[in-house]
Amino acid sequence: QVHLVESGGGLVQPGGSLRLSCAASGRTFSNYNMGWFRQAPGKEREFVAAISWSGGSTDYADPVKGRFTISRDNAKNTVYLQMNSLKPEDTAAYYCAARFSRSRKASEYAYWGQGTQVTVSS
Repeated sequence: QVHLVESGGGLVQPGGSLRLSCAASGRTFSNYNMGWFRQAPGKEREFVAAISWSGGSTDYADPVKGRFTISRDNAKNTVYLQMNSLKPEDTAAYYCAARFSRSRKASEYAYWGQGTQVTVSS
């Protein structure tokens, strides 16, 4: 079992920045590839970004490419999502997830956090 807890969400104006954190406990964090997903009301959960177990490989959804950065600190058992140039359409609940191999498919992730809300509004 891997237990994931997200933090760092909040209300931010368009053009602003937020950094989300996801703290992991349980099994060895560095064994897992990590992903960030988001879900807006009435919409399906969608892929945002993923990072390999070592941090050496990353993947981003087109809508966030160039604005969001995923990173991890295996010594702290934490994965981050730095979000810059935020837009109203980025408003959603953001979730981190873990699995052994990297994927863009939410259905393939076994472990999920409870989510943190990000609202981009003036």
